[in-house]
Amino acid sequence: MPKIIDFKSRVVVNSRGEKTPEAEVYVTGGVGRYSAPSGASRGAFEAPVFPAGGLGEAMKILVQDVRPKLIGYEYSTQEEIDGFIRRLDGTPNFSKIGGAAAVSISIAAAEAAAKNMGIPLYQWLSGKEKISKLPLPLGNVVGGGKHSLGRASDIQEFLAVPLNAKSFVEAVFSLLSLHKRLGELLADRDDFFVGGKNDEGAWSCSLVEDDILTLINSAVDFVRAQTGIRMGLGIDMAASSLWNPNLKLYVYERSNVLRSRDEQIEHVLSLIKNFDLIYVEDPLNEQDFQGFTEITRKTPKTLICGDDLYVTSISRLMLGTSEGAGNAVIIKPNQVGDLWGCKQAVELARERGFKVVVSHRSGETPDPHLAHIAIGFEAEMIKAGIAGGERVTKLNELIRVEEELGSLARLASIWN
Repeated sequence: MPKIIDFKSRVVVNSRGEKTPEAEVYVTGGVGRYSAPSGASRGAFEAPVFPAGGLGEAMKILVQDVRPKLIGYEYSTQEEIDGFIRRLDGTPNFSKIGGAAAVSISIAAAEAAAKNMGIPLYQWLSGKEKISKLPLPLGNVVGGGKHSLGRASDIQEFLAVPLNAKSFVEAVFSLLSLHKRLGELLADRDDFFVGGKNDEGAWSCSLVEDDILTLINSAVDFVRAQTGIRMGLGIDMAASSLWNPNLKLYVYERSNVLRSRDEQIEHVLSLIKNFDLIYVEDPLNEQDFQGFTEITRKTPKTLICGDDLYVTSISRLMLGTSEGAGNAVIIKPNQVGDLWGCKQAVELARERGFKVVVSHRSGETPDPHLAHIAIGFEAEMIKAGIAGGERVTKLNELIRVEEELGSLARLASIWN
């Protein structure tokens, strides 16, 4: 049983140059380390990133209050260590120490326990002796919204997922080919394109959304001709960022368009039909469960995924899944503050027939742990980006795990 013999914390930086907490948990037989990522487009119902006093207050609490209580603590499950941290915090949503500090402890403690037991992190998280399912990579190829500056699209992410790759490494390499080809096409078609990338390593361009999707389809056809890999297209609309509650309209500032709720639903349905989208994330604002249900019912061959709608919250999932609000859910550990909360959300989503997509944040860190979280939770897909060091650490870790699993490894499917 792991016993914590020391705990350290420090301030480091994420990929966006923002300060973030890092935790180190020392147990007999190993040490776990994790630095918390941060999102630019955050749901209103996520755990607060920091306590009221900010990062400085969080670090003070970690040193003065948390460290003395952690040292000497023994735990045999993730539920035990996360429950202990929740009791130390004493609030329903980690508002005392902040979600960033809480998730850094949770994941560092998980890694430390896995090292103590001599097993991979994903095995500790799954609780299973053998696991072979690897997630499909869902890659962000063009970006806009809060992840980009300037003339970029109002839609936050334009995505692609390989559908018939024989291995994870083949899937990743096909996405890299798509990303490269798309950059070449953008350089030819967009007069303002200078090779810029956004927070998540996706291309930033000044084209309108229909032209972007048309160009991505051209790049997909090129990659398929070269490799035989078929791609499915998707978008993350991050519609809560577009929604103006005072006007009660979706405001597309960069394209100078206003849409009512009904017009937004029709716009989403039109994009799905015209571009054969297999994945749409957050098509409506984070309170519109009924609208999600309507879109899901009308598009049975498309994954309608909730991120800001669900924020990895079991209570919101209980509400939304009972109404059929979507058929897939984003899982982000820092939204809820610990791994046990994530696991509860995953289990409920599976019970209700939802697909699971484990996701990075726009302000990421170089830690590879998200790969193990996706495997341990047996996610159908992982959103980890395609380009950028903090993104490829996750993809490279999955490539290594696939190699270790050998003939046992199999790619997940997004269809039943």
